[in-house]
Amino acid sequence: MVWAPLDLLVDLENSVMDYETAHHILLTQGQVPAADPNQFLMRLQTGRPPVPGQVTTILLALKVIFEELREVPTLDRDLANALYQLAGDSRRWYDQGRQQGLDWPPLLDEDLQRIAIAVRSIFADTWHNA
Repeated sequence: MVWAPLDLLVDLENSVMDYETAHHILLTQGQVPAADPNQFLMRLQTGRPPVPGQVTTILLALKVIFEELREVPTLDRDLANALYQLAGDSRRWYDQGRQQGLDWPPLLDEDLQRIAIAVRSIFADTWHNA
């Protein structure tokens, strides 16, 4: 299984991201199970907040994927699965954590909404703003 080291996630915040890198990040951060305990969905599933910069990197990767796949009629199955899990599972584990009394970071709810909107935009081939 491929994975993205945390230093890659943090370094990409301040640089330009290409399609291959964005694709790699979304596949590694958006699939469970994951070998890396610091992977985005694994952190949420285990009741831990994202690593600083992790959501920003995911949102940037989603925007790059959207731009590169505009008007492309089909999506790679692995990418579609990662997108689906990023949008759905992140919300599910956030809500489950809240029900268990976890104190999530204050902006995580909005960040998850932004992720879901970006994923919807990729599937719809039309960018939606929050």
